Amino acid sequence: MVEVVAWSPDWADAFERVAADLRTALATVPGARVEHVGSTSVPGLAAKPILDIDVVVSPVEVPAAVEALAAVGYVHRGDLGVVGREAFHPPDEEPRRNVYVCEDGTTNVRNHLAVRDTLKARDDLRDAYAAVKLSLADDPHMDIDTYIARKSAVVQRVLAASGEFSAAELAAIRRLNDPDS
Repeated sequence: MVEVVAWSPDWADAFERVAADLRTALATVPGARVEHVGSTSVPGLAAKPILDIDVVVSPVEVPAAVEALAAVGYVHRGDLGVVGREAFHPPDEEPRRNVYVCEDGTTNVRNHLAVRDTLKARDDLRDAYAAVKLSLADDPHMDIDTYIARKSAVVQRVLAASGEFSAAELAAIRRLNDPDS
């Protein structure tokens, strides 16, 4: 089962609290920036109630960022099959969140930022995306992999509207989100 709920302004506040702690932990990592990405970062967008946070660093600074987060209790989980992205379990339960250290400039980071920024700028796409997500979440047997795959078409529309990706990059993102496409 996948839970999707109405957008909450509390998500922005929760992100700011976590981001402040992350910025403190990353103070010695040159150029590190903390980005609120995913659906909880888009005002008005229904979402799974889990923050997605990308810590964006240059490739050479990834080991230092991984070490900095581990030093404050984040548990490194590896790349989980996504090159250029390192995943972490947070040191506490609240707010619920996914935290990643990401290499700046990768398709993964550009994807997250383009989706966020395009959905903030385009109410029509935000509403279309929300409708798909809510419809999928209505199925009590929905699993997360199927959910991701079935929202891939609307994500492709959002990414195409961003104007940030080549056809080859869009195809690679589609294959990552929906391996059967």
